[in-house]
Amino acid sequence: MQCRDDISFQQWGGFSLFSIDLLINAIVAGVMLGGFYAAVSLGLTVAFGQLDVVNIAHPAFVILGSYVAYMCNDLWGFDPILVGLVFTPVFFFIGIGVYRIYYESFERKDDEALRGLAFFFGVMFIIEVGLIMAYGVDFRSVHASYIGQNWQIGPIGIPTRMFVPFCVSMIMFGAVYLYLSRTFNGRAIMAVAQDRLALQLMAADPVKIKQLGFGIGIGTAAIAGALLIIIIPVEPSIGRLYIGQVFAIAVLAGLGSIPGTLVAAFILGIAESFVATFYGPSWSPAVAFGILLLALAFRPQGLFGR
Repeated sequence: MQCRDDISFQQWGGFSLFSIDLLINAIVAGVMLGGFYAAVSLGLTVAFGQLDVVNIAHPAFVILGSYVAYMCNDLWGFDPILVGLVFTPVFFFIGIGVYRIYYESFERKDDEALRGLAFFFGVMFIIEVGLIMAYGVDFRSVHASYIGQNWQIGPIGIPTRMFVPFCVSMIMFGAVYLYLSRTFNGRAIMAVAQDRLALQLMAADPVKIKQLGFGIGIGTAAIAGALLIIIIPVEPSIGRLYIGQVFAIAVLAGLGSIPGTLVAAFILGIAESFVATFYGPSWSPAVAFGILLLALAFRPQGLFGR
């Protein structure tokens, strides 16, 4: 009887240690995933939360960034993160061009509510169809020295294909936050949707400020896309999967809150990691929509909203 009790205790103890290891690894993976989500959502936070432009095509620009990184990596062997950095100015000017079309066609005529939304739907499908025509529907991936490696720290496994994008995401996030909070143009971007008249009194053109902010938002998609294709292979329509995540993060954060975006991204990343670890990855896509519904029901202004 005593022997059975000892065996039973050892089995239960082993199960507990196994569960704790799973829990710790789920938290670490969730934090790294949340860091990536922060990079993907940053551009939408700027456009939607601070400029009042509902750019639902933002995930499509992220996928475009992934394919640019894939093309340069496949043809010339360039590091995907380096490609993302080099193409950030290109995406910045693409964002400026897209906003000018949006402004002249819809915003200037006060017709951005429904037709403006349809405009960004059109942009999203143009990008997606263009990528399908150029590359087909097969999944594409990149090669780099840090992809496929794993670090083991005790019971914690850290895949470098997640850790490297996490570090780059945090650097990009910090750089954008410092620009928006410490420079005149950055503070103007954060204020343009709240008080256009005040900006005009300070000799700042609200249209040019919004154009600058939208360009920054699209510029972040070049780096976010490079990070995405490091983490997982991509195909043209995969951007649709991230629409729920980025809007859930923007709403949960409190529209326009940069620190809130980081906190909300970590919450979503850890929640998805927990669900994928303990209940299966097929349930994880529902987490974003569940968090979005809870946020709208109980705190529609978001965690950092007023």
